[in-house]
Amino acid sequence: QVQVVESGGGLVQAGGSLRLSCTASGLSLDYYAIAWLRQAPGKEREGVSCISSSDGSTAYADSVKGRFTISRDKSKNTAYLQMNSLKPEDTAVYYCATRFWDGSFYYTAPRWADFAVWGQGTQVSVSS
Repeated sequence: QVQVVESGGGLVQAGGSLRLSCTASGLSLDYYAIAWLRQAPGKEREGVSCISSSDGSTAYADSVKGRFTISRDKSKNTAYLQMNSLKPEDTAVYYCATRFWDGSFYYTAPRWADFAVWGQGTQVSVSS
């Protein structure tokens, strides 16, 4: 049975940090690009960041550039999203998503709709 589970969310004060994890079982993430998407109450889901399967290239939404860092550890079949300098507007449910694709984000802008969300997400709440 394939499972992709997000964890690491919580309640934090503005300016604080959290690290989200996305761990897969029954599925090797080696050939998948991985993205983090988020959905705030009353808003549409939006792309936050992604990392390629091939060359480690990354992309970020303008709203999180310089504050968030995406990474992956293929040996652990896990991806991470380190979130620093959190703001109340970062409050949302964060989802891990995958795309079976070996391209590079050095040359191609991410298409968030191409990523498939697997799990229930993890809640991130930032208080002011």
